[in-house]
Amino acid sequence: MAELQNNSERNRRWRLILGGGEADGISTKGGLTLNSQDTAMDQTLAALYETQGTHGSQGQRSGGLGGSSPKVARWLGDIRSYFPSSIVRVMQQDALKRLNLQQMLLEPEMLAAVEPDVHLVANLLSLSQVMPSKTKETARLVVQQVVEDLIRQLSNPMQQAVQGSLNRSIRNRRPRHHEIDWHRTIRANLRHYQPEYRTIIPETRIGFGRKRSALRDIILCVDQSGSMATSVVYASIFAAVLASLPAVKTQLVVFDTAIVDLTDLLQDPVDVLFGTQLGGGTDINRALSYCQGLIRRPEETILVLISDLYEGGNREAMLKRVASLVNSGVQMITLLALSDDGAPYFDHHNAAKFATLGIPTFACTPDKFADLMAAAIQRQDIGQWAAKEEIVTASL
Repeated sequence: MAELQNNSERNRRWRLILGGGEADGISTKGGLTLNSQDTAMDQTLAALYETQGTHGSQGQRSGGLGGSSPKVARWLGDIRSYFPSSIVRVMQQDALKRLNLQQMLLEPEMLAAVEPDVHLVANLLSLSQVMPSKTKETARLVVQQVVEDLIRQLSNPMQQAVQGSLNRSIRNRRPRHHEIDWHRTIRANLRHYQPEYRTIIPETRIGFGRKRSALRDIILCVDQSGSMATSVVYASIFAAVLASLPAVKTQLVVFDTAIVDLTDLLQDPVDVLFGTQLGGGTDINRALSYCQGLIRRPEETILVLISDLYEGGNREAMLKRVASLVNSGVQMITLLALSDDGAPYFDHHNAAKFATLGIPTFACTPDKFADLMAAAIQRQDIGQWAAKEEIVTASL
């Protein structure tokens, strides 16, 4: 029995080493059938070590991933799920070479011929841990260029939309009792003086506008697993823009199975991006627990969770925590993606559960994010806003 198990494990390993095609004969001759996890592992190996001819001169996997694409960063995250860290590092180094990224970053003429984009940035960030220091210096320049281009495109719309909504909040004529500017309120209501009562009727109340503190607290909680790579890039840039607005308090938290608070780096979006480590698993419950600890004014807090909702931690605990956040008064929004990549992969069951809790859940393109945040600050119904913008939200 033990010998049979050893033979089966040996065949399984050879099957994964040799790849598909002719190697699939092992499945029939040896009675081996790959299970779902082995099949997924085989696909990640095939993506990097694609066969050439009849498996190359040695009969083993060889080849490459091809050019920079949205799928690469997702793949770089997936390999962490199937292989130990020592193997992941080798595969990342192979990917660095097979993507021609290392050659591009070491040869200025190649760099000049490439159009840097969000996907390239995501790939560079995913591989930053295995880049030689000389290559990493050039990678930072590429990331800087893309960040500057995106800030030029996105900063003004974001600032105008958010600042406009903040100004309307400041002009609010229904301040809370402790926010009333009594001197200005009395002057504005002198015509409503009641002699018989020796007082005025304050029909118009004027507040201080809460200038001494942020009008709203915004927390961006961003899933940095491989599938969310471009969303991380956009979210980091938007967080930096929001942080430049003194009337809102912005915090940025990224997570996989670990949590990193990048709020202190928001003055430099490039530092923020290099502070992320794309890939790994996902523990949404743990990340939301950390964010819950940051909340001081629930009714003035907007929590934006950017995630595909594939929970690798405790799903039931996650849903209970989400319900707790909503019940405390936090305005919560879930973005399944913040990118132009089209319909995202996401956990439909969890998305539907979020929707039943009253949490708007949908994918958002970068050009819509500024208006989304403005609508949230004005406490608009985000579901109605999404419908007006013809955005399909998750539902049962």
